[in-house]
Amino acid sequence: MKVTYDAETDTLRVVLKESPITESDEEKPGVIIDFDESGDVVGFEILDASQRVGNPRHMEFVTSG
Repeated sequence: MKVTYDAETDTLRVVLKESPITESDEEKPGVIIDFDESGDVVGFEILDASQRVGNPRHMEFVTSG
């Protein structure tokens, strides 16, 4: 998984799987979900991220089990 934040465009991108994107849908305004050829979610983008998330420049990674 890879998370990037572009301050210039204020876009937060989360890549779940390195796979070619064959379709993208804007499920809600400013939230774009990317799908591969099998229909699996491979990533998503949040536009205007600084207005939608607490701090797009900070990430906490937690695992359990």
